Order: sequence, then structure tokens, then C-alpha cells
Amino acid sequence: MPVIAVDKPLGLTSHDVVNRARRALGTRRVGHTGTLDPLATGVLVLCVDDSTKLVQFMEADSKDYLAWIALGGASPTLDAEGPLGEVVEVALPPEAEVRAVLAGFLGPQAQVPPQYSAVQVGGRRAYAVARSGGELDLPARSVVIHSLELLGVYGSVEEAPRTFSRGAAGWTPDSDGRTFTLPPPLGRFPTLLVRASVGSGTYLRSLARDVGAALGVPAHLAGLVRTRVGRYDLADGVSVEHLADAAGLPDLAALDFPRIEADERLARELRQGKRPGHAAVGRHVVTLNGALVAVVDGDGEVLRVVRAWA
Repeated sequence: MPVIAVDKPLGLTSHDVVNRARRALGTRRVGHTGTLDPLATGVLVLCVDDSTKLVQFMEADSKDYLAWIALGGASPTLDAEGPLGEVVEVALPPEAEVRAVLAGFLGPQAQVPPQYSAVQVGGRRAYAVARSGGELDLPARSVVIHSLELLGVYGSVEEAPRTFSRGAAGWTPDSDGRTFTLPPPLGRFPTLLVRASVGSGTYLRSLARDVGAALGVPAHLAGLVRTRVGRYDLADGVSVEHLADAAGLPDLAALDFPRIEADERLARELRQGKRPGHAAVGRHVVTLNGALVAVVDGDGEVLRVVRAWA
């Protein structure tokens, strides 16, 4: 079975989508490569049957988002689920100030996850503790933010664009494009529309909180659309309703690594778990006559098998 990029709708959890895929495709073996919150929409990549072997290689894929950040209102969930906490009056910030703040978040950094998240501390899920009225001391995690582009500052989330089309620079406001569904707003707050590209493990809800803090105000994520995961773009996603007919990508096409074309000897040694000599450096896909043999790590001298296919 293939790897399938699903266009997750508003209100479903990632697990809901997995369960629907299991029913539609007639298999229990379905995994995904990165959770989307219920109030977020967009690309959720599913791996089906033997393709579940690929999850470990795709979880680290970079991801692109459109994020609507509301300034002036805090939320315990850090998004529009709410309820509202601290609220302050906020004037529309100058775009130059916002761009300077966003530039300060680029690159490797430590980010504290949301209390309402699946992060575990001492065997307890943060969201379970938060829902019972508690709070965990969540350690900051290392993340990378590749780019943050301000697309505009608006008087409210309702005034901000939500119709976009895909272009060379990514998904861009376009009145003739596709209209995204956002959750009901918690109130009327000045809103930043940001196009983001981030590394694995980055929480856009935490980024919204932190951008607000850098601007000196409470903030929350009023809307989020994931437009790309690795090589999968939202334009190529299938709806949940059409999962049974999804063609998807074969395993080899889904792996976004440089390729080594092996001969019979190299393929045999890799499948036997040996470490054959090779000049490749970094992670590669090894093929034989166009078929997937292994994913390997090279140090310039030998290849070490990370996973092999028979």
C-alpha cells in the first residue's frame, strides 16, 4: 500500500483520520508522520501497511504552515479552543516591528511545548494533566524555524485573508484560490498572518504565544493550515471522503533522500546487515534495478543499514 497525503478537515483529530483510513482501506496498519491538532487543517501524511516502515524516516520532514496569530488574548490551549484568559487592548503593530520580532525566532532554538499537548513527563501526558486542572513543568525542546514571512497585519481574524493559491513562494492570498475553514474566533483581536517553514517538533501554538510575548502582549493561534510536509503539498492531498480511492505514492517515491543505485553484491550485503565500503556521506536510499533495498547512513568509508527491505 502507498503513502497518502490527506487533507485533514477542521475538528478531526489525527487519530480520527487514521481510524477512517483503516476502515476505508481495510487494514489496521496505518500510521501518520506528524500530528495535527483538531483545530488545524491541512496535510496529514499516512503510511499504510508495509509503508509504515517509512514513518521513522518521514517524521523529521520540514513542514510549511499558514498561521493566523491573534494579539491581545491568551488561551490555556494556546489556540482558538479557549477559553479566553488574559485580555488586553492592543493597537495594530507596525509591520516593520512585527517583521523584526519574527526575524528573532529564526534558526535553532529552545521552545516550551503547550500544556495541552501529547508531551509526556514522568509517564503523564501534558494534556491529561491540563484537563484535570494541573500543569506540568515541561522542559524546552530544541526546534528549528527555517522561515517566518509576514503576509499582513489585520484588525481581526475575520478581516485577514483565508483564500489562497499555491505559487512559487508557497501558498499566497488569492481571491480566486481555495478558501480555508478556520475555527470560530475567540474575539476581535489584531491578527498577524504568517507563512512559516519549520523543522520537526515545532509547535505553532507555542510560536504564537512567544511572538505575542516578544511584542509585549498575550496571544494565541487563531487558525492554522499545514500546507506542506516534506515533498507532500496540500494541493496534492486527498479528502477523508476519498481515502478508499487514493492512489498515493509508492515507498521509494516517498523517501526524500539522495539515491545510490546498487549492484547485486552491494544489495545482498546490505540486506544481510553488513557494512560494505562506500564513499557516500549522510543518509541515502539504496535501490537495485529501481526497487528499494535499504535506507543507509554513510560516513565516507562504509554504509550502515538503518532499515532494509527484502
